Amino acid sequence: MAKKKLQPITINDLLAYRFPGNLQYSPDGKYIAFQCSRPDGVKNDYRQDVWLVQDGKAKQLTYSLDTTVAFWENEETLIVQRVCPEAACGTSSLFAIDMQGGEALPWQVLPFPLKQIKKVREGVYAALGMIDANDPDAYLDDEKTRDSKAAAREAEKDYTVVDEVPYWFNGSYFTNKKRTALFLVDRKKNTVKRLTDPFEDVQSMIVSDGTVYIISETYQRKSTVPVNSVYSFNATGRRSTVYAKGDIAFSSLFVRGGKLYTMASDMQEMGYGQTADICRLEKNKVIKLLDPHRQFGNHVASDMLMGTGTTAAETNDEWFTIVTDYDHAGIWKYDRDFNCTVVHEQPGVVSLLDACNGKVVFAWTGAAAPTEIYEMNADGTDVRQLSNLNTAAMKHRYAALPESVEFTSEGWDLRGWVLKPYNYDPKKKYPAVLEVHGGPRAAYGETFYHEMQVLASKGYFVFFANIVGSDGRDDVFGDLRGKYGDIDYKNVMDFTDAVVEKYPAIDQTKLCVTGGSYGGFMTNWIIGHTDRFCAAASQRSIASWISMTFIADIGLWFDGNEMGIPLNDSLFDHFDTMWKHSPLKYMKGAKTPTLFIHSDQDCRCPLPEGMQMMQSLAYQDVETRLVIFHGEHHGLSRVGKPQHRIRRLEEIAGWFDKHTN
Repeated sequence: MAKKKLQPITINDLLAYRFPGNLQYSPDGKYIAFQCSRPDGVKNDYRQDVWLVQDGKAKQLTYSLDTTVAFWENEETLIVQRVCPEAACGTSSLFAIDMQGGEALPWQVLPFPLKQIKKVREGVYAALGMIDANDPDAYLDDEKTRDSKAAAREAEKDYTVVDEVPYWFNGSYFTNKKRTALFLVDRKKNTVKRLTDPFEDVQSMIVSDGTVYIISETYQRKSTVPVNSVYSFNATGRRSTVYAKGDIAFSSLFVRGGKLYTMASDMQEMGYGQTADICRLEKNKVIKLLDPHRQFGNHVASDMLMGTGTTAAETNDEWFTIVTDYDHAGIWKYDRDFNCTVVHEQPGVVSLLDACNGKVVFAWTGAAAPTEIYEMNADGTDVRQLSNLNTAAMKHRYAALPESVEFTSEGWDLRGWVLKPYNYDPKKKYPAVLEVHGGPRAAYGETFYHEMQVLASKGYFVFFANIVGSDGRDDVFGDLRGKYGDIDYKNVMDFTDAVVEKYPAIDQTKLCVTGGSYGGFMTNWIIGHTDRFCAAASQRSIASWISMTFIADIGLWFDGNEMGIPLNDSLFDHFDTMWKHSPLKYMKGAKTPTLFIHSDQDCRCPLPEGMQMMQSLAYQDVETRLVIFHGEHHGLSRVGKPQHRIRRLEEIAGWFDKHTN
């Protein structure tokens, strides 16, 4: 029988993908629960179902209502959260599912929007939920009071008042006076009690041996992010200060052998982007143990990673964490003395994990297909695939596999990749697209990227590289402070030279460029410094560091740092530096036809940045187009509504087709 010809990947294939998240072992390791998001093209949203792995096989556990994994109550009972249309406004509905069978039964209704919940001891739970700092005890309101306040909010819906910074945050939109609070839920006493202060914002929480540990920041008028503090609470809710000197950025907590550990940075050498050290925390002491020289967690770019969940876990006195290393995200294991062993290292991306009883479960994405769930022994042996969530979607599809391109630029040995077009014929000429990742402290790797696969299937070479400023190497390589538009621009142009030399089938008159966030900055910078590209698509971009600094949600602390401005200097004294690194400064004489894509709820790179760029080109009669996505934020390409993600790709592909045909 003749082998069936592979079909090109289409934009609408997005609707067939499945996105796993929130992997959780049961306490005894017998089961693995996870949630799976699937696009609904008709409702233009995502449905979430809970799946269960038992005896090495994954099966769908819930079907009818949007459901997410909360936590395991015990070895046989999984607590899930459901979206219940009949539930009172501002509440969260939790249900219990018995692994022996039966319907999900009501377990608890919490009087606040739930973000996370963990078991402290039998019948007592720590929960993170949203509050309004001006009305922090609204969770205690009776039904009549809730209805009255809801009516008052409805009367004010046409107005938004802000009096603090940040007053909005990407993905949440306006957040003025909104805080994440820690609650103690006692099901035996039928009580819910807020433990943190009204203006305190909890950033993360862990529970160990009946003690709750949090990282938080308390502020009014102006946040001090990324500086924060660490506190502990016992099972009755009594607070103790672990560290609150206001000079450290804590990013995670974990407990080993009864001692508290953290990832922490003093930001003294490399500013806010400095890689965190593994430290032990004692009363008012941060004791540095190890500099890992790598960022923990996955920072490899992809538009296939919607799932949230843990990126570190412990079992049998061994601590496992995801680490971004060069061009992939693997799993490193630390023993009780913090000696490191790499237990999973291969091209691709590990995005989530959990560990239990000598086993590690993880989500991994390779170059040929979207994410699946895998399990292995704690030493990295016996890796086996547990799910086939995306097998059907990729059946008989052409997935372009990345080919490595090594090159040297500005004294650095760098690496990039090329995807060949569908039905590639070396005797023909093809257009090509340069992609630049966001961050800039992110990275590219050999992982499935729907946007790139669509372009390759449409007949484009696609090429992308990790330039100076990318993640995966040490801080010296990743430090782009004060260098924006300098070494990074030289790197991408040298990479372009290397690619067109290695692949003569590329038509050099039909080069395109695109990127989002920092990649949008680079796209804007490129069109202001060269006419080499016949078309550009700039996404969620940056026009002026001055305007960005005083609009963006992280602008007041991130932007000045990236410009190389000393941490304690006044930003007002460095406008010349900000303008020097701003793409808008160099738009006079720009000629590249450019598409701009922005979202009106993007708080990270707000819409006015794209508007400035578009108008600067239109003013000069350069062909340009601005597409504004309503109700979307900075994550449009990764977590935007399905039809919006499809329209975005149609705009980009259509723009490039127009200027290369």
